[in-house]
Amino acid sequence: MLHVYHRSTCRLCNSPNVELAVKLDPIPLAENYTLTREEARETPCFPVDLYMCADCGHVQQLDVVDADYLWSKYTYFSGAAKGMPEHFEEVAARIMKEFPLPENSLVVDIGSNDGSLLLPFQKAGLRVLGVDPAEAAAAKANDRGVPTIVAPMSLELARRIRAEHGPARVVCMFNAFAHMDNLQEMLDAIATLLDKDGIFVFESQYIGDIIEKRLIATIFHEHMSHHSAVALEPFFRRHGMELIDLSRAPIQHGSIIGVAQLQGGAHAARPSVAALLEMERRQGLDKIDSLRAFAADIADMRSRIHAWAQARRAEGAVLAGYGAARSGPTLIAQLGLTGMLEYVFDDHPQKVGRFSSGEGLPIVPTRELYERMPPYTVILAWVHAAKIIQEHRKYVEQGGAFVVLCPEPRLVTRDGESPL
Repeated sequence: MLHVYHRSTCRLCNSPNVELAVKLDPIPLAENYTLTREEARETPCFPVDLYMCADCGHVQQLDVVDADYLWSKYTYFSGAAKGMPEHFEEVAARIMKEFPLPENSLVVDIGSNDGSLLLPFQKAGLRVLGVDPAEAAAAKANDRGVPTIVAPMSLELARRIRAEHGPARVVCMFNAFAHMDNLQEMLDAIATLLDKDGIFVFESQYIGDIIEKRLIATIFHEHMSHHSAVALEPFFRRHGMELIDLSRAPIQHGSIIGVAQLQGGAHAARPSVAALLEMERRQGLDKIDSLRAFAADIADMRSRIHAWAQARRAEGAVLAGYGAARSGPTLIAQLGLTGMLEYVFDDHPQKVGRFSSGEGLPIVPTRELYERMPPYTVILAWVHAAKIIQEHRKYVEQGGAFVVLCPEPRLVTRDGESPL
């Protein structure tokens, strides 16, 4: 039976002073597709409300879905995501340039998915090891020759890896450091894995961008934490580690890449850490008022989008979705599109022919975009909106219109773009 529980303390500092900041509609689990519409519509929905810790400023979801259920049917492959392999190549090259690694160094990736981040390190002659609880993704990695342990990371597993493989010179967590409820044990596991001169490199969606750009699409069950420097800096210190670099990246429309080491490690802290801390405090990212302003912005977006969709449906227009993406249930539920879409275009072999959880929308191949020619197609794979529009200029030229929801709602037609 699916287990969901509501934690009552901050994930980073254990404080009970956590306050509800953004109330959202419950949604079904992402990446969960069923064989029948009836089964899809019976799928339960769970809260994704945002809370802020009054003591450390950490923004988080406190309703936690059982990890086994969350990851067992996971169908996202990072190597198939547009732009992600190239991003990983760039990140790996940067790490190896800025932190030269001795021959035969071990690189461990936690939440390694299909091994895409580890491949550049492996090609450079380094030893690599992935750890991921998603069976399908880990199997794909092993098939590609990237050794991967199918399990969630834990302190016990970290000790076993170190005993069997030696200490890691690099530990990575890309788009996974926000996915764990047990972040305190996770950081202890990372510290256990690291060589005395090793580094921990992580990438995560950044709360500053979420608020500034109104990135509601990033909020779903697997994203349990929405990180900021002001909350992470003391968190690392409490666990015997220190942040030595923080940079913002455009991937996913706004991410933060952090580098940390064991306290007293070989690398000097860079000015970027203090600079980001200062900026966040100046912007009030550690204050609940910033999240309440975000909630008001989302309410305004929802009102506008719902009114637009309702008017189009009243005219008899068909609204389709494009991209059976992880963000789909969030965008549909939080932006007033429940009951508005007829079907969703996608080409993922594990999704086509199935139905999306919640509404039970049929997933159909993207080639049918030109056969069905819906007058409006809402892009649910919001991160890839620009590429989707570019690839389907023919659809637009033939009279179809794309609806972009994030970060700013707009309509793309053959006459140009206009706000929604």
